[in-house]
Amino acid sequence: MRKLKLQVQMTVDGFIAGPNGEMDWITFNWDDELKEYVTQLTESMDIIVLGRKLAQGFIPHWAAVAENPEHDDYLAGVKFTETPKVVFTQTLDESEWDNTILAKGNLVDEIDKLKNQEGPDIIAYGGANFVSNLIKYNLIDEYHLFINPAAIGTGLAIFNELGRKQKLSLVKSVPFECGIVLLNYEPAHD
Repeated sequence: MRKLKLQVQMTVDGFIAGPNGEMDWITFNWDDELKEYVTQLTESMDIIVLGRKLAQGFIPHWAAVAENPEHDDYLAGVKFTETPKVVFTQTLDESEWDNTILAKGNLVDEIDKLKNQEGPDIIAYGGANFVSNLIKYNLIDEYHLFINPAAIGTGLAIFNELGRKQKLSLVKSVPFECGIVLLNYEPAHD
């Protein structure tokens, strides 16, 4: 069975965005080791799952990057543009993006269908509500939390919908020169 891996940028105090979705706290001057880690993580997947709100910025951004061979992130743009995407939505009736389908059914059922298909792993990107639900229903097999050297005091969190305690097992932690620390966890199996 394929794994669903979460890749998310977070603040030290546990937020993935400010109260109004602000992301001006993210460290963008990634060092080569961090870039290599993320490249290896994204190379190991063949489907990207997204919530609708994030998809509306994520997909057009990476499509524009993929059209500019001079852009520093050109190869990432090509990867994200060429990789099939599944956008979870209850409001859109048809996909407005190339290489993207909409999932409008039950989240657990839709993710289980994807996990049970043949192929490499699946990667998930936020928004807060979408990721909170993936966590709430125990759908994430690997957490790749990129902790940025910033605290914002309030904002959008992804662990506030649990309703129960969820134990995690540390796979590894990696500090990067740019100040970001990777915390890689799997759900603990007691």
